[in-house]
Amino acid sequence: MATTAAIGNLVGLPAVFSSGFRLWAGDHTQVRLWLTWVIGDTTEAGFQRDTPAGVLMMAGAATAYWGARRGRRWAGFGLSGGALFPWMAGSAALGLLISNVAWGWTVAVSGVWQPTFVPFVSLPCALVLVHGRGWAVAVTGAVLGAGLTTPIALLLVNLVCRPTGLPNVVGTTTAMAVSTLIALPLCRSLPWMPRPAIDGRKKPSPTGRPFWTVRRTVADFTEAQFYGNEWAGVGLIAGILLSYGLNPDSAAYGSGLVSHILIAQVSTAALGVVLWRRQWARAGWYPTFIPVVSIAPAVVLTYGGTVPAVLAGAVLGALVGPPLAAFIARRLPAHLPLLVANTMSMAAGTALIVPLLDVLPGFRSR
Repeated sequence: MATTAAIGNLVGLPAVFSSGFRLWAGDHTQVRLWLTWVIGDTTEAGFQRDTPAGVLMMAGAATAYWGARRGRRWAGFGLSGGALFPWMAGSAALGLLISNVAWGWTVAVSGVWQPTFVPFVSLPCALVLVHGRGWAVAVTGAVLGAGLTTPIALLLVNLVCRPTGLPNVVGTTTAMAVSTLIALPLCRSLPWMPRPAIDGRKKPSPTGRPFWTVRRTVADFTEAQFYGNEWAGVGLIAGILLSYGLNPDSAAYGSGLVSHILIAQVSTAALGVVLWRRQWARAGWYPTFIPVVSIAPAVVLTYGGTVPAVLAGAVLGALVGPPLAAFIARRLPAHLPLLVANTMSMAAGTALIVPLLDVLPGFRSR
């Protein structure tokens, strides 16, 4: 650990990369800390909240997009939306900035973490997938993400999750589903919005290729960001390990559980991909990423880095999350994006499993 920190100092990494987790105070005049918070928001869906991981994840996604546009085989799994990636990424980034500008005051007032990240992994990308490219779609998605998804998440996290002890992910993912159900009909009535363009439900994935399971496991780390690509996943994981090497308390809210969360996430992703491989082969895509960004890390954060917590989060997440999302998706109208089913599964699965473990021996809330 000391060697890694020495290397970081030698190459001149910014102090923010090696300092411990700091809660941004909601003061936009603290520019460096605010930008660190914003970039950390890009990895919030996976419970990492880490700046280097966010930078390297987005660099990996951009690399995959560049390679795919030039027909390179090494580009890996296709990014969600394919050629729409720049519009999705731009809309998500703009929504994230607006969310932090408009709602940063909630961090200052409460003094605790607030879900300013939610537009980055929800409505903006979903609207681009549904309505296609263009500034009108991208800006509308960003504004609705910050103006609809974030306040709903704030209400659910602060008025439901915290008073009842439910993991915050239940509130944030419910907000993503609810805001999407509100926004899609609204967008059909907006005169500047084009007609729905694509469904975006399937991404063909030949499961018989060598190392497919390993690649898919890594790619699932960025499916929530609408990347679902192994280059983005490698960037995310590499950034987390870099931060952990520099300071174990720098990521994952300073919980000291970075390694435990990562082990649970890798385990649940690998187990899910193996368990549901036939569904991947038959449908072309399957939501094995669900427990990676909900159930598994939520269990570890709730019950600590114990062996029972890591195993329970990984195994139960892989068994419950993906089929629940698929079950919900089959019963939704075809015009709704998979985001609705996926986030409903995250919320329901986490709300079911985390409290259930509390009554079992070997589990004690932190």
